Amino acid sequence: MADSVLYEVTDGLAKITINRPDAMNAMNTEAKVALRDAVQAAAADPAVRAVLLTAAGNRAFCVGQDLKEHIGNLAADRESGSSLTMNTVAEHYNPIVRALTEMPKPVVAGVNGVAAGAGFGFALAADFRVVADTASFNTSFAGVALTADSGVSWTLPRLIGASRAGDLLLFPRSVKAQEAYELGIVNRLVPSDSLHAEAEAVARTLAQGPTVAYAALKESLAYGASHSLSEALDHEDTLQARAGASEDHSIAVQAFLAKQPPKYLGR
Repeated sequence: MADSVLYEVTDGLAKITINRPDAMNAMNTEAKVALRDAVQAAAADPAVRAVLLTAAGNRAFCVGQDLKEHIGNLAADRESGSSLTMNTVAEHYNPIVRALTEMPKPVVAGVNGVAAGAGFGFALAADFRVVADTASFNTSFAGVALTADSGVSWTLPRLIGASRAGDLLLFPRSVKAQEAYELGIVNRLVPSDSLHAEAEAVARTLAQGPTVAYAALKESLAYGASHSLSEALDHEDTLQARAGASEDHSIAVQAFLAKQPPKYLGR
């Protein structure tokens, strides 16, 4: 991976770190390609049982598109008569969010600072958000005359409701960590100096858990968001059969009867 995104796998946990702290972890083309490749690699690796997405420094998780590069690309488009700059949604942001949301393993976002625009979208695409008490969130899109991308139009209203999501999208503002917690954006709020340790602890706990069951839970939540109760019940039946056939289910039942903590294999 490029230096703009760091990637390491240890004991079933893939740690992906956006590494442009001097630019508030803004996404230039190199970073977008590297993040896309890292997330897709984690999704495809059977040795990875959970993912931690975080960022370097303490000022920002990710402020979205690198506008300095973006304005140069727009100027080049005008000179050439093309519109290649906006292809970044299809080429980078959409694949990143799809990989985060569709991978059959849990994703934890460790939000260490400002999460804005696409950075907000990446955080929302995670299954669990551990957030520093000094962090903040901002949709940002309308502030630069753009519409939502990175899945924000889908994820945000499902977390906080359509009315509140519309407010934050139409009137972008900085939402402090405590307010974000109260709105339901944040799962766990922690002191800023312990953010990275707390986020990694949560992610490692998930990496040691029943991976097949976690995958089914992710799938069931996504399915239920766009299907009827009757359809969801049928799909739950299918997913429960899958989870029930896993080795981890047998391990869990045997451990329960023996009154011992289970040691899952992730299969």
